[in-house]
Amino acid sequence: MNLKSLAKDTAIYGLSSIVGKFLNYLLSILYLQIIPAESGGYGIVTNLYAWTALLLAFLTFGMETTFFRFSGKEGENPENVFSTSLKMVGAVALVFLAAVFCFLKPISAAMGYALHPEYIGCFAIITAFDAFQAVMFARLRQQKRAVKFVTLKLSFIVASILLNLFVFLVLPGMFDKFPVLGREFVRCDYGVGFIFFINLICTVCVTFGFIPELKSLEFRFDRALCRRMLKYTWPILLLSVVGILNQVADKILLPKLMPGQEGMVQLGIYGGCVKVAMIMSMLVQAFRYAYEPIVFGEAGKRDNDRTLAEGMKWFVIFSLLAFLAVMFYLPILKHLIGRGYWSGLGVVPVVMMAELFMGIYFNLSFWYKLTDQTWWGAIINAIAVTVMIGINVLFVPKYGYWACAWGGFAGYGLAMLISYFIGQRKYPIRYDLRTIFTFAVIAAAYWFIYNEAGRLIRSEWLLMGFGTLLLLSYGYLVLRMIKHKL
Repeated sequence: MNLKSLAKDTAIYGLSSIVGKFLNYLLSILYLQIIPAESGGYGIVTNLYAWTALLLAFLTFGMETTFFRFSGKEGENPENVFSTSLKMVGAVALVFLAAVFCFLKPISAAMGYALHPEYIGCFAIITAFDAFQAVMFARLRQQKRAVKFVTLKLSFIVASILLNLFVFLVLPGMFDKFPVLGREFVRCDYGVGFIFFINLICTVCVTFGFIPELKSLEFRFDRALCRRMLKYTWPILLLSVVGILNQVADKILLPKLMPGQEGMVQLGIYGGCVKVAMIMSMLVQAFRYAYEPIVFGEAGKRDNDRTLAEGMKWFVIFSLLAFLAVMFYLPILKHLIGRGYWSGLGVVPVVMMAELFMGIYFNLSFWYKLTDQTWWGAIINAIAVTVMIGINVLFVPKYGYWACAWGGFAGYGLAMLISYFIGQRKYPIRYDLRTIFTFAVIAAAYWFIYNEAGRLIRSEWLLMGFGTLLLLSYGYLVLRMIKHKL
């Protein structure tokens, strides 16, 4: 495995993922400062973006992974694979849009947005464009065109930030001269609806960045290839759907299990505190963007098993570093969200560990992808999401968002364990469990020591100083291991 190549690609893709999400995080801070927790407005944002993630899994139906798999297969024309993938996703997206707009009012009422069907229509368009762009971005990753990938991703973020700053900081000053703007602002849940329409504008604009690729698109549709790809991808569709459900079902279910204003308030607090834990998800996404093309590109090579083992080890080590950093600096990070949301900060470590389990599960999942047994992924995820939904249904009415956090923890933890034990029988990989467990124990010990120190050290600044020493100690151990490997 070329660790330098992996590190370089992770850094480049991390620019769009980590920097992009950080800038989005700053937008979330803006929302969480302006939208009162008791209004439930941020709950609406969290709920509708959860629905979008789920629908996107249906509209892409695993075509990103399928595209990578077939592009790297001997005897397959990568251009033909790209063209066929894009046309299949595009056709499904068009059918989806037609269905939503034909039944917009009943769908909006069923989702709890009878007063705002425009929200649902807006998100339908966003989801359709996102599905189409998913294949386009996968093509850029497959061609290792990281610069254009990052440019388009950051263009979306920058445009979104500028428009949001205008709407929430500049526009309110114009309400006296233009009362109609003020009335519309209030009607759209004090700007919540404006967030969605800004997303729509930016999403559509990004599509223009793919005009060169679309111009070179082949018009011929390979039906034989389509059948082969669909045969491979349908289990990935199930995998994606239940995988996304593991991430968003709690945000979809909470308002239903705790109806009324209280449900949206709880969801808003939970969604706001999850933002604090987003560092782990950013690391997982950046690693995935760089890691997936490398693994599929080296499929069949003798050192591919070593690639998987090394990737797992380094992912866990640096994810634990991110976990400790967030925990040790939480006294500062909590000020990035409104005080009304602080009551939910206790779920942050639980959510971060769930994200770590998800990342480990992603690394483990290559055994069924590389052996074309993707149906195993669907089964494993289905079991996990059943556990997660069960925990939500049983405990959300009593414990609110705490049940959501522990449901995700249990779901991802179970998926991780099942995938490991079955994978070791189907596609044995010699993971460096000794090193992984050593660093896991070290991280757990440091967190325990930090929490115990918190009982004695009353000053938050002194406590964070102590946490910094622990982080430096952890970093020193990592550097020693890297130096030993080199």
